Amino acid sequence: MTEREPDLSRVERKKGRNRNKILNSMIAVVVVLIVIATVAIFSGNKSDNEPNDIEETANDTTVNDDKTEDVEDDDKDNATEDSNPTKDEERSAPENTTETEQVDETTNEDGSEESGSVTSVPSDDAIIAETIVNNAWKPVGTTQTGEHVSQYDGTSVDWNEKKQALAYATGLPQDSMIFLKIKNGGGPQKSIGIVSSRDSTQKYRVYLEWVDGEGWKPVKMDKLTTLDFDY
Repeated sequence: MTEREPDLSRVERKKGRNRNKILNSMIAVVVVLIVIATVAIFSGNKSDNEPNDIEETANDTTVNDDKTEDVEDDDKDNATEDSNPTKDEERSAPENTTETEQVDETTNEDGSEESGSVTSVPSDDAIIAETIVNNAWKPVGTTQTGEHVSQYDGTSVDWNEKKQALAYATGLPQDSMIFLKIKNGGGPQKSIGIVSSRDSTQKYRVYLEWVDGEGWKPVKMDKLTTLDFDY
């Protein structure tokens, strides 16, 4: 019995080695499976996360585009509002113009109309439509020196300066006027001229006064209805 023990020990050792190999093989297989499962799990997580990231990025871009469009629309609206006057502003311009005209045109207590420095008074005289006084009238100037003597000779410098003053008061060109009468106005330095346009549609009687060193100055003008009266 004692002589067979060594053989039995060798058999047992051989069986032990075989078991270790099988266990090692099984362990290796298990490790490989664990590695494969781990890789599969991580790969799956990455695949699930990628679409979400892409979607969030796309959503952010869309929101920004919407905001940009809103800002552009607001800018367009503001530009349109600035370039186009409102209805209230359009209505205000004519109203302001009317007020200005009303300020310029006033009626005096005696019934005369005054616009700026010009006064027009209706007349009860049958030959006079209205009498006009313009405070802006100035002397027409003169080339005469020394003591002034009014002349009615039809050729002198003084006579021609009277004609110049009459044209100035009426606003008619001197070469298109008819000088019906130029006469003394009740004093040595006063004159009266009766004139008309060539077609007689405009008829005036102008009162002149002499200003030393400055010439004849219109002081009053009657707008006539007729020339059929005693000059």
